[in-house]
Amino acid sequence: MAAEGTARRVTKRRLRTRADLLDAAFTVFAAKGFGRVSIEEVCEAAGYSRGAFYSNFATLDELFFALYRERAELIAEQVAGALALDGPVLDVPAAVDRVTEVLLLDLDWLLVKTDFLAHAARDPAVARTLLEHRARLRRAIADRLARARWRSGPPAALGGVDGAAHAVVAAYDGVTVQLLLDQDVERARTWLKQLLTALLTDGGATAVRAE
Repeated sequence: MAAEGTARRVTKRRLRTRADLLDAAFTVFAAKGFGRVSIEEVCEAAGYSRGAFYSNFATLDELFFALYRERAELIAEQVAGALALDGPVLDVPAAVDRVTEVLLLDLDWLLVKTDFLAHAARDPAVARTLLEHRARLRRAIADRLARARWRSGPPAALGGVDGAAHAVVAAYDGVTVQLLLDQDVERARTWLKQLLTALLTDGGATAVRAE
């Protein structure tokens, strides 16, 4: 029993160390950019030794990928939650408001995500990781739209719910490029809300009914 208790404490402490390293890395990567950060800088920011780092990650690349996956999965879950229905009617503008709040909340995340995109563009294996996340995000959006009864059908110009999901992600990508340059979160949020509402309603209807 004593050995089991010790093992649980060690596991819990290691998980805490890993989480601390990921949190510190997020801050350092956002401030300096991937490729300009050393293992020592991450360790210093987290308050751990190099030994603690290597007990959790083999390389800085591995830590970066783990950080990206963790944050990307959280975003996908938040988007799916923002699209969840509270009642029998889905109000498209209200749902867009919730999604936009999630997607545009963190400029540091956009900086880290952009670094990951540039890195992925030069490495097919890394690109697959990014494509998997984007596919998961699109599926979360498409699945929610597919469970709704549209008043006049999904926007025809987008080719149905799959096309609508692709359009949502593409609109977000476009808006965040400007956001990264001018740092104007409120302007970007307003722009994205208007764009997504127009895309998902053909510029007209404001609600869809759940099946």
